[in-house]
Amino acid sequence: MIDELRIRDLGVIADATLPLGPGFTAITGETGAGKTMVVSALGLLMGERSDAGAVRTGASQARVNGLVHTADPAVAEIVDELGGDVEDGELVLSRTVSAEGRSRASVGGASAPVGSLTRLADRLFAVHGQSEQLRLRSAAAQRDTLDRFGGAEIEATLTEYRTAHRNRRELGERVAELTAARDERAAEAARLRAELDEIAQVDPQPGEDTELAARIDLLSNVEALREATVAAHEALATESDDPMSRDAGSLVDAAIRDLERVAAHDERLGSVLETLRGVSFQIADSGKELAAYVDDLDVEGPGELARANERLAALNALFRLYGVDAAAVIEYSARSAARLTELEGDDDLIVDLAAQLDTVTASERELADQLTAQRTAAAAKLSELVTVELRQLALPDAEFQVLVSPLDTLGNAGGDEVQLLLSPHPGATPRPIAKSASGGELSRVMLALEVVVAGVDPVPTFVFDEVDAGVGGAAAIEIGRRLARLARSSQVIVVTHLAQVAAFAGNHLQVVKDSAGGFTESSCRRLDGEARLAEMARLLSGLSDSESALEHAAELLALREA
Repeated sequence: MIDELRIRDLGVIADATLPLGPGFTAITGETGAGKTMVVSALGLLMGERSDAGAVRTGASQARVNGLVHTADPAVAEIVDELGGDVEDGELVLSRTVSAEGRSRASVGGASAPVGSLTRLADRLFAVHGQSEQLRLRSAAAQRDTLDRFGGAEIEATLTEYRTAHRNRRELGERVAELTAARDERAAEAARLRAELDEIAQVDPQPGEDTELAARIDLLSNVEALREATVAAHEALATESDDPMSRDAGSLVDAAIRDLERVAAHDERLGSVLETLRGVSFQIADSGKELAAYVDDLDVEGPGELARANERLAALNALFRLYGVDAAAVIEYSARSAARLTELEGDDDLIVDLAAQLDTVTASERELADQLTAQRTAAAAKLSELVTVELRQLALPDAEFQVLVSPLDTLGNAGGDEVQLLLSPHPGATPRPIAKSASGGELSRVMLALEVVVAGVDPVPTFVFDEVDAGVGGAAAIEIGRRLARLARSSQVIVVTHLAQVAAFAGNHLQVVKDSAGGFTESSCRRLDGEARLAEMARLLSGLSDSESALEHAAELLALREA
């Protein structure tokens, strides 16, 4: 519910505050006073497209502020997402439009995209004017109206149907994609098999390339290694028969024997003797290791070097194709094997998905049929109730009909086309309301629909822009009654030029035009008592002080109390 609306520098309105509140508010005023700007201001708060030409001449920007009361948790969630606040159920919405055409929005005190106002409007408002009448002529809008009337039952089925419809489309696209790419997948599988065979033939091992490089380096220098190690072995422990040859081992052993003869006379020589004995053991061990090393070198030869070079070349060939080293090639092989398994399983997958598709398609069809049955039942009831309403709105012979007919294919909203038909008099063939209803009749059809649908699915705030266009007299009184009835469950704001409609409002606002000073400026005031009677008389006769008009105005106001 909009508690208060403030408009600044929009069209002819310089600065006006509209106290709205609950119930039925009627907004009246002379032609050109700016009543339409009130609807435009509400439209801006609802995210409608802005028009720089609507900014008041000489002003830098137009600004609209609205204080909205709401207890809708979905609204609070959107506001919180935008960084704003709903405090004690109060939400402040703002919209500015600059003279250059720039538009800005604020939601709950936080700057927000203008589009966010549209999201909120879907939860807060329903606006009915010429544009809404055009919208109602669309097939989608007519179906949505029937679904609103169908209530929770249709909503639940439609939600379930849309899930099945989405699943059916996704599965169908997946099956079609897999089937269409069958040849491409077969070629990819053949390539992967060839690559995996090539890798398997070489069978690289982690770190093998590094080990091979070291082995090749050794084998390439085997003679130099043999020469050096033989010389080192001779220096440590010669096996020569020459009694004059002295190796390191024999020299150390001679030193040990010399010290052993005198060590008992000076304990300081004991530590030196122990060190030399250790050195003797180390020399002996090193000599044995060098002898074994030389024996190993004798086994290695040109044949092993050739084999090592050949193996490394095979590995490098893989590295050029599949990775920088053995680890990378092994990883590539694992990925390729997994992909090959996936590709080889696609035929089975297609069969499985096709079976799932059949199941989901059957479910979608079943839910679509269920939706059709529910809509057909709701259509019959809606037709009856709206026809009753129309007969109270000066269309006594009109017959309203909601026709549910099948579509060729299932869509996101099911398999039904919904048409709102009107037969204005007995014997006339029911025709779509867009073709059979005049502007005034269409306004009454819309009002009748909202009165009936609001009993099932109320909207917090309804805004009607001259819903009484093209009617008068008794029909206008009945429109007023229906608007008052609608206001029992929702806030109703009506821009009207008929006293018969304004009479049923609990809150009457007048947009006042002031042309003093050579330019037009409008403001707004709430009417009570004599001021309201005078405005009602003006609406009736064009004269605010006509005795007969004042009496008639009083009679109309008495109708609301009856």
